[in-house]
Amino acid sequence: MDVRGKNVFVTGSTRGIGEAIAIAFAKAGANIVLNGRSAISSEKLAEISALGVTCIGVSGDISDFTKAGDMIREAQEKLGSVDILVNNAGITNDKLLLRMDAEDFKKCLDINLTGTFNMTQHVLKQMMKKREGAIINLASVSGLIGNVGQANYAASKAGVVGLTKSVAREVATRGITCNAIAPGFIATDMTDVLSEKVKEQVTKQIPLQRFGNVEDIAKAAVFLAENAYITGQVINVDGGLVMHG
Repeated sequence: MDVRGKNVFVTGSTRGIGEAIAIAFAKAGANIVLNGRSAISSEKLAEISALGVTCIGVSGDISDFTKAGDMIREAQEKLGSVDILVNNAGITNDKLLLRMDAEDFKKCLDINLTGTFNMTQHVLKQMMKKREGAIINLASVSGLIGNVGQANYAASKAGVVGLTKSVAREVATRGITCNAIAPGFIATDMTDVLSEKVKEQVTKQIPLQRFGNVEDIAKAAVFLAENAYITGQVINVDGGLVMHG
């Protein structure tokens, strides 16, 4: 798909990976829907609009099925369509399983997995009619291999992988692609809280010997949207941390 002039909805796009993805699509000529739970600042909107594209803000909680539908409809009414959906919004709440309560587990699934389902189902209705579209889900290497203290997060992201593959099979005949990106250790607010000792230990496990940056993920997202013959895939962007046989 040529993303120039297309409309891209990026959930959780006011900072970090989501913001980088929005900027990368804008630089490629796509119009952007910024999203977060709170109102989007005029400064954020102006920053992306300055790249020569239309940029609007749509706020709401993706874990609420009805609100997710309202957000997609609002974007469609303002821009005419949502051609590309990037399900980026997510949370972590790390604890060892024996210290994790039911709410700790449920909250990760509600936002990371159910939120992805909510947004995807609502956006697919228009995509199916147009017989064109791209859905890109943010998974994680934790969802592929697990991680100590992340049973809730890993379970939610493993669910995103299964959802991605199932959706890809269901909508392929309508010209719609659905893929996932599995980031490894990326320099963001989430990894900034790690101690230097932990960062050093993690870096030793990464073949490329460094953390990734948000632009690495953003480039992968644009690539997947532009390639109409890739679907149902999970692209690891992790410096070689997880290698499939």
